[in-house]
Amino acid sequence: MHGRRVLVIDDDSGIAELIKDILTEAGATVDAELSAEEGLRLFRTRRYDLVLLDVMMPGMDGWQACKTLRDLSGVPIIMLTALGGDAEEVRGLEAGADDYLVKPFSPKVLLARARAVLRRTEISPGRWRLLTYRDEHLAFDLARRQVSVQGQPVQLTRTEYALLECLVHYADRPVTPQQILKSVWGQRYADRVVYVHEYIHRLRQKLEPDPQQPRYLLDMPGAGYLFSAPDAEDAWS
Repeated sequence: MHGRRVLVIDDDSGIAELIKDILTEAGATVDAELSAEEGLRLFRTRRYDLVLLDVMMPGMDGWQACKTLRDLSGVPIIMLTALGGDAEEVRGLEAGADDYLVKPFSPKVLLARARAVLRRTEISPGRWRLLTYRDEHLAFDLARRQVSVQGQPVQLTRTEYALLECLVHYADRPVTPQQILKSVWGQRYADRVVYVHEYIHRLRQKLEPDPQQPRYLLDMPGAGYLFSAPDAEDAWS
């Protein structure tokens, strides 16, 4: 966590200070705010590497704040909540969160999740063969973190980039949800298949001409997903 700047938004001052102490001891620079409104105001004035965001807050809640943050930036977001059901977790992912941590949590788990999010959202030049692609609809250069649709730039979150990078690495070959989870989220997320389904849905909404009839991000029943560009033999470089 050394050199990282983290924003904590939680209306419980005790929890906010506890998280701040844990992350500060690990080497991060941490700001804490007790409302979504104040947190967003601070976010607009500084650069952050990670946001830890409580769900249940008076005024603007965490769901709304997450959507606003996602409109502003691709910064990794971990949502913190006492609501531990699958429906709440899916709602957090739909709002744009990268991970979802249920209270109470131990300092070790908090640090592990924070480090995992930061690690998986950094595209390493040596991790995959970095390819560029261009056709009449979609273009990307993952080395430069650039994606466009119909010539217009598209903003992807860091986790969305990591997922696209994974699928591109296995272009025209199916990748199981478990392989995707291991590559993008890490081994500890091996049972969180909902993460894969939700992020595939999000990528389709941003990249496909018709998300209901995907052209690039295809379902392979019983096998997983694949990135396919069958009509673009000369599109890769």
